[in-house]
Amino acid sequence: MWRGRGIVIGMPGGRTAVGIGWRPEIDLTVERLDGVDFVEVIAENVCIEHADHVPESLRVLRARGTSVVPHGVSLGLGGAERPDSARLSRLGRVAEVLEAPLVSEHLAFVRAGGMEAGHLLPVPRTRASLRVIAENVRIAQDSLPVPLALENPATLFRWPDNELTEAQFLAELVELTGITLLIDVANLHTERVNHGLDVEAALDALPLEAVAYAHIAGGVLRDGLWHDTHAHPVSPEVLEVLGMLCERTRPPGVLLERDAAYPPADELARELVDIQGVLADDPAPTRGAR
Repeated sequence: MWRGRGIVIGMPGGRTAVGIGWRPEIDLTVERLDGVDFVEVIAENVCIEHADHVPESLRVLRARGTSVVPHGVSLGLGGAERPDSARLSRLGRVAEVLEAPLVSEHLAFVRAGGMEAGHLLPVPRTRASLRVIAENVRIAQDSLPVPLALENPATLFRWPDNELTEAQFLAELVELTGITLLIDVANLHTERVNHGLDVEAALDALPLEAVAYAHIAGGVLRDGLWHDTHAHPVSPEVLEVLGMLCERTRPPGVLLERDAAYPPADELARELVDIQGVLADDPAPTRGAR
C-alpha cells in the first residue's frame, strides 16, 4: 500500500527529468538517445512471469540508472465497477520487477458489464461519479506497492450533464485521495481545440503541487478536431501548453510519447531538445516536490 506524496521522479538540484516512451520498435534507439533520464513502458505489454523475461533493452537502461515507469491502459478506474484485483496485482508485479518509482494510469472509462470499449473514454464529471472514482482510486492505492499517478485524457466528446470542469474534478479527487497527477499537455491542447478549453484557467485551477510528471505528444487536426495520435511530431501549439505549465510549476519530469510512425533517431532527439528548450526557459520554482 502507498498513500501520501513524495518525490518519485526528478533529478538532483530540482532539474526536471526528461523521458521518452520505450517501445519494442525503438528499443535500441531509446538506449542510444542522449539526455534520457527515465522511460515509460505500457504495463500490459511487459511479460512478468519471470524477471528474466524483461526485455534486454530495459535491463540495460535499468543498469544505467534510468528509471522505468509502467503506464497502464486497462484498469478502468473511471468505471462504476470496482478495479479488478487481478489487473491490480499484475500492475503491482510489473512495478516490482522493473523497480519502478511509481505507476501511472488514465482517468478513463474502458469497460462495463464485461464489454471492452476499446478506447480511453471520458468519465462523467458529476458528484456521484466522483464518489465512485475516489473509492476506485483508494482501492488501487491500497493494492499497489508504489505511488499511482492519474492522467487527464484526450477526448472527442463530453458527457452532457457534467457538473464540474476537468480541473475541478481532478482537484477534488486529489483532495479526497491524495492521488498524484500525470498532466498530459497534449491532451490539454486536445481539449482546447475540441471543446474550447481555456488552458491557462485550467492550469490555474489544477493542484499543481500534486503533479508527478507530464506527458507531451504529437497529433493532427482533422475536420476541425484534434486527434492525439502519438504518431506525429510535437507541434508548436503543444509545446506552448508545456510552457504554460512550466510558468506555473516545474514538473518533476516530462516524457515524450510516440506510439506509431516512428521517425529516425535524429528526429526523436530533436524533439527531446525542443522539450529541454522549453524547460530551460522555465521561470517557475519547484512546486512538484511533495
